[in-house]
Parts: sequence; C-alpha cells; structure tokens
Amino acid sequence: MKAANILDYRALAKARLPRFLFDYIDGGSYAETTLRRNVADLESVALRQRVLRDVGSIDLSTNLFGARQALPVALGPIGLAGMNARRGEAQAARAAAKAGIPFTLSTVSVCTVAEVAAASPAPFWFQLYMIRDRGFMRELLAVARDAGCSALVFTVDMPVPGSRYGDLRSGLAGAPGLRGGLRRFGQAALHPRWAWDVGVRGRPHGLGNVASVLAGKTGLEDFFAWMRANFDPTVTWRDLDFIRAEWSGPLIIKGPLDVEDAREAATLGADGIVVSNHGGRQLDGVPSTARALPAIAAAVGDRLTVLADGGVRSGLDVVRMLALGARGVLLGRAWAYALAGGGERGVAHVLELIAAEMRVAMALTGVTDVTAITSDILVKD
Repeated sequence: MKAANILDYRALAKARLPRFLFDYIDGGSYAETTLRRNVADLESVALRQRVLRDVGSIDLSTNLFGARQALPVALGPIGLAGMNARRGEAQAARAAAKAGIPFTLSTVSVCTVAEVAAASPAPFWFQLYMIRDRGFMRELLAVARDAGCSALVFTVDMPVPGSRYGDLRSGLAGAPGLRGGLRRFGQAALHPRWAWDVGVRGRPHGLGNVASVLAGKTGLEDFFAWMRANFDPTVTWRDLDFIRAEWSGPLIIKGPLDVEDAREAATLGADGIVVSNHGGRQLDGVPSTARALPAIAAAVGDRLTVLADGGVRSGLDVVRMLALGARGVLLGRAWAYALAGGGERGVAHVLELIAAEMRVAMALTGVTDVTAITSDILVKD
C-alpha cells in the first residue's frame, strides 16, 4: 500500500510490527477516553474559509528557541522507537534534520545519544525524566550537552507510569520470564520481515542511554522494572533548580495541562512548555490538549514559548493547534507510525505531507505566514 496520509502509515505499522510493539505505540491508559478526545476535539476545531486573499506565496518557517526551522513542528520523544525500525531513532533523526526540524531523543531510547549524534547532520533535543539517582541524571545531562543537544525537554507528567491495559493484554508488560519471552517471540515470528530487519539486524536491543545502570539487563521486563524503580514520584517544582544548575540551554517543560502549572513553569524560568497529556497514556479522563491549550496560551504565551502535542494526524491539525495558541507542535504517534511503516523514508514522507497539508490549510484560511495563524482563523461559537 502506498501511504497517502498518517492513518495509512498507522495501517502499515500495524501490519509490520509484532502486536506488543504496535499496541505500545497505539494505545493509551485505562479506557483510552483522553486518547480519543485528543483526536476528536482537534478534528472538531472549525476554521474560517477565506477567499481572494493573495496566497501565492506561503512561508512555513518559524523560529523556536533561537533557531530557525523549516516547519513549526518537531518530532517528540518516543520511548523504544528504535524497536519500530532498525536503529529507529537514528533514522528518524536523519529525516528530521533533512527536513529542517528538531528531533527529540527519549531517555528510554534504543539508540544512545552518541549514536544519534553521529547519524544526524543537525543538533537535536534531548528528553529527560526525573530519575531518583541525581548523579546519573548529571551524567545524562553531561552526555547530552557534550553531544551538542540544543534543548532539554523535561517531562513532568510521569511520576508513576499510567495503567495501560493494552500492554498487559499484548504481553509487553506483566509477562516476565520465559513465558512472556515466548509470547513475544511468537508474535514476532508472525512478522518475519520485522524479525529479520529489526529483531536480528537491529541489535543491540538495550536502552542505550540507561544501559550503564541496567548492568547488562536488556529484556522488556527489565525496562519496565527500571521505570517503576527509578522514576521519582517525589519530584516537585523545586527540583527545577537542580535541572537549571546542570543545563544552561533552552529548558522545555513537557506535561503542563493546567493553567496554574503553566504559570508555575513560567515563574520558575522555563523557556517553553509542551501542553500535553502524554498522548492519553497517563491519567485518563483529563481534557484533550486542544481543549486545554487556549487558556494556557492566553495565560503564559507572552512569557514563554508554548508548544503542544496530542491527536495531531495531519498538517491541518498542526494549523489548528497553532490557531489555538501553540507556537509549535510536537508530533508523536504520527512519526512513530511512519517509522514503523517506512523507516527513514516514511518519516521524511510524513513531514512532506505535513508541509503540503499546512500550505493548503493556510491558503484556504487566507494566511501566508505561520505567525499569522491565530484565533482569527477559527469559527467562533
């Protein structure tokens, strides 16, 4: 199948990945109410169609955190993305760099910071969780700094992992030991192309950035055990002082979904925030990003750079997010599907689709520059 949009890449990813990996990308927490809201609420944002506006020249570029980029988007952090395609984070970073946008490497990536830095022709962002071992955090931040990472995305909405029933059903989580391994092996055997290209040729399959503290343990059960044991549920706003002491570059706080938390981030000197509910993977039943974004942008948009993620499945959705108050958009599942379905070329194609769809949406709403995408293009209730 030739993919024409992001949902086509979702279908390709489902066909090519073992079930436990596809469900990990695709699923959310609990009943997945927020996961569905993210998509539905964004789709429901109505735009004003305008005519006779001279849209012969459209500029998609923007400036985020002192750097000019070709599109107002970035590839957001995806854990275990290196299992979706062979050395997947390196492939995605190359595609992002060639498209002129940032790539964000997850703490729990398969590829290390060093491997991605060697593969990417441009600096990338690094995502970090608050980890109990502050000494190890210092080491990670030093590695990211020495590799030339241009921004730190500090994720704060995961003091404990959310309850994701799909991961239990598929055997990704809650299936330790030989029985769990055989279950996942059986699923992989049904996808021989993935099993050979990623399962065999894509080794090593460790969490590269945290390999030193895993002490040689590389199983999926080791990954989840490490997360449960090392993510710090005692983290507070005061811990930003520790991050600031170790990181002098742009600091982006990922996870505020409430106006009061966004104000706190601005007061404490964050350079940006990502309005996010973790793609519906943490607390189910919270508002969609599209619903939460306008109030947050109105409250702090003049004090820091407001980014957003959640439910974005097209360039039209990117325009909607910008109109709701975001300065930029992080893509999550969109690039994960593309990576699984088509590797580096798939990610590059999705970014081409995003750009083309943005141009059409901007032309038909009568704007020619990203900075002109405001609430003025929205249909008011």
